[in-house]
Amino acid sequence: MAEDQRRQVAALGPAGGEAQAALGPPRPDAAKIVLPAGAPAFLAALGSLTVCYGSIVTTSLLGVEKAQLFNPHVQAVLMWGLALLAVYALWRDRRRHGGTMPLALGIAALAVLVGTLYLSYDGRVESLAYVLLTIAALLNWVSFLGALNRTVRDQAQAIDRLNRSLASRVESQGQEIGRLARLKQFLAPQVAELVVSEGKEALLAPHRRYVACLFCDIRGFTALSEEIEPEELIALLEEYHAMLGSLVENHGGTIGFLAGDGAMVFFNDPVPCEEPVLDAVKLACDLRRAFDAIREPWARRGEAIGLGIGIASGYATLGLVGFKGRSDYTAIGNVVNVAARLCDTAAEGQILLNQRAHADVEGQVKAEAMGSFDLKGVRKPVGVYDLRGLTETPA
Repeated sequence: MAEDQRRQVAALGPAGGEAQAALGPPRPDAAKIVLPAGAPAFLAALGSLTVCYGSIVTTSLLGVEKAQLFNPHVQAVLMWGLALLAVYALWRDRRRHGGTMPLALGIAALAVLVGTLYLSYDGRVESLAYVLLTIAALLNWVSFLGALNRTVRDQAQAIDRLNRSLASRVESQGQEIGRLARLKQFLAPQVAELVVSEGKEALLAPHRRYVACLFCDIRGFTALSEEIEPEELIALLEEYHAMLGSLVENHGGTIGFLAGDGAMVFFNDPVPCEEPVLDAVKLACDLRRAFDAIREPWARRGEAIGLGIGIASGYATLGLVGFKGRSDYTAIGNVVNVAARLCDTAAEGQILLNQRAHADVEGQVKAEAMGSFDLKGVRKPVGVYDLRGLTETPA
């Protein structure tokens, strides 16, 4: 039974350590005869008692003289020898159950028996010795039962503590999974896992940071939606979103929002990166290249769609925005507005950078200055660059 308990606890993994300690160390499964706890002391006492009174019973049954059956000296040695063996067994058992009374009674019984055999024989004293020895053996059994009861109680308490710990752990992990699922709605999975696993949810509180912000949307999407069936439109968006999500995850970006054909992605938050604008540019180039595979089947049908992208860099305020049960981790500020307007301005297949973003990656990209633009909602003119691609050997 104890071995079954150990196997069950072992299946629990590291969490079963406390219960395993309560069960004690495992015992080898060697083939051997194992007597019940306390049996050796009881059997030795019974043997001594049998040697003592067996001769009397045998003499009465067979009608022969006692001396013809047993040598008195041999009988005495057997009596106290078996009694000594019983005391030895009581001594060994004391180390297992921790009770001292059985051993004390056993020693007293042995002393009384030896005294009446070799000093002054008295049948009543001899009977008293065996009464004490029998009581000692029975008390030894009772001590084992008490120790077993304590062990079972301790194991039950350990298992109860383990169950409470497991319940608490399951609840905690359930909450963690819930937080992770919520974060994955707007963070790259590896970023969401970092926030949850390392307890960095403070990163989600409102704060200010320098970021690179990328906006993209599908050119010709509104016109296309008027020409094709809703099911086809949904299929297009699913393919587009799958491509976008995969690339954002690969580049370590954070999705600020995703609405229809439009998306906003930013870099350097909540987990910092060394070159946020360069990461945004690499994502933009990969998006433009990957969108060609989506655009081609529609082009064969005579439907013109494309992808426009705008990238801006600057300081923004970031954090959770929304209400209980529905919130997004997003960025707010002028850099977001500029990136959105650049995206609106970009033609099909074009990637536009603001002047500050271009300065951050100058020498690492091929770009052509387009002059200053008055963008809607932006007070000052914005220097704009048309990104052609990355240089082969970044400076």
